[in-house]
Amino acid sequence: MNVTINRQARDVMADKDELLEQVKSEKPVKNKILSLPFLIIGFLVIVFGAFMLYAMIHQHVTNNSSSSQTSTTTKTKRTSSKYVAGKDYKITYNNQGVIDKATLDKALENSNGKNISFMMDTSEDGGNMAKVEVYYNKDKNLLVERLFENGYQGDQETTRVVYDISKGEIPDNGATPSLHYQGYPLVYKWEKLAK
Repeated sequence: MNVTINRQARDVMADKDELLEQVKSEKPVKNKILSLPFLIIGFLVIVFGAFMLYAMIHQHVTNNSSSSQTSTTTKTKRTSSKYVAGKDYKITYNNQGVIDKATLDKALENSNGKNISFMMDTSEDGGNMAKVEVYYNKDKNLLVERLFENGYQGDQETTRVVYDISKGEIPDNGATPSLHYQGYPLVYKWEKLAK
């Protein structure tokens, strides 16, 4: 019996040693499993940080590039304007007490009457203008634009355009020959000086 108890005791001790070995071998695995999320999070933080650093540097470079491009574009626009007021063309406003200058300018921009480069352009798709006279019909809130192309004869305009300030558009494609400008005040005049 003693032998059986000793054998059982040895088996229990062996099982105990085996269990201890198993626990010892599992402990590092559990530590590795628990440390894996920390490693993944650490890796993601490093990657995200690097990405943010790249984005900030790229944004800074883009902003500097954009600023210099805007500055260059502005300088180019200023220097590329080949038409000079007083030398190439003359503008006369007679709008005091008749129509607000801001309203007049906005209407002229919308009707293309302030595009100096277009009016001076003598190419086939340009304005080819020698003179533009703009009259204001206060009753109907209309501008009557008389456009004189280069080479016009007498006081006969090449084209007449009517712009409805209230609607912000050129009604009937601007072709309103029955609407006369006589009797309305001349509020704006553009003349080409350069030959």
